[in-house]
Amino acid sequence: MDEELVVKSLAALAHPVRLRVFRALVIAGARGLTPGVMQEALGIPATTLSFHLKELAGAGLVATERSSRFLVYRAVYEHMNDVLGFLTDNCCQGQACAVEPTPACGC
Repeated sequence: MDEELVVKSLAALAHPVRLRVFRALVIAGARGLTPGVMQEALGIPATTLSFHLKELAGAGLVATERSSRFLVYRAVYEHMNDVLGFLTDNCCQGQACAVEPTPACGC
């Protein structure tokens, strides 16, 4: 994945409203959400939501599809996974990355 696209994606998610919108779309899964449902569920005004959806779409994190007279927005899981893969590529120089839990008592 191109580093510039990763930066654009992370920048898009670095805003609280966009992060909430993206997480709502991830939770909705393949069925996606219409702007009206997102507005109601997240308490975001239409113009604000439209702006943030445009930013997420521009970063490749959200796709839009027309269904009848409605627009349906969906998270682009492939892109999300590519960003995560870029961040963890060559993790720990090929060694196991799991951190061993330490006892709460410190013993």
